[in-house]
Amino acid sequence: MKLILVRHGESEANFQNYWTGWLDVDLTEKGIQQARDAGNKIKQAGLTIDLAYESVLKRSIKTAKMILQEAGAYFVPEYKTWRLNERHYGALVGKNKELMTQHFGADQVKKWRRGFDEVPPLTKDNHFDRRYDQLDSRLISKGESLHMTSRRVVPLWQDQLVPNLLNRKTILVCGHGNSLRALVQFLEEIPIDQVDKIDIPNATPMVYTFNSQLKIIKKKFYKIIWKGLA
Repeated sequence: MKLILVRHGESEANFQNYWTGWLDVDLTEKGIQQARDAGNKIKQAGLTIDLAYESVLKRSIKTAKMILQEAGAYFVPEYKTWRLNERHYGALVGKNKELMTQHFGADQVKKWRRGFDEVPPLTKDNHFDRRYDQLDSRLISKGESLHMTSRRVVPLWQDQLVPNLLNRKTILVCGHGNSLRALVQFLEEIPIDQVDKIDIPNATPMVYTFNSQLKIIKKKFYKIIWKGLA
């Protein structure tokens, strides 16, 4: 029973160093190659993906599709869910991180980025498209802490991932830095005062192996060495 966690490849926002949240930005050329490399790494490791979960944001969707293609699993079921979306950064969305550090100070920015209960300044309005039409508006925040992100990610684990793992499926979860940080914190029972140390690099497969009681018996990183674009 294996769970493969992969953050999307480098996005335009990663490259330009601004907060993205639920903004639907694309992958860079580097991010596309990272996703392909991650898929190849999974294939070389002998991992056979049975199904995949991804967010409703294109950087996650495209990364998942390229991983599945390169891993020889392009035909498996894919499930898109808002629960894997990046943390909603509220009024910080679209703001340059370096400029916000200069304005608010490094300590405050670190709390927004790495803290568990720190909520960013809230946005006044959300402007989302029809992909969220069926979602109860009360579930859409105007700014989230990591704790709030965890409260929407954990039900995905309980309702979808656990039953499939118990059916001995190998699952790919292609998410975002903070949705995966929230899941890792929950799975590993990491103390709240240590969540700032959880690091989820772009397009780096992290594989958990579970026993029949869903206890983690092994965790392995498949580090990708970036060699640049051909």
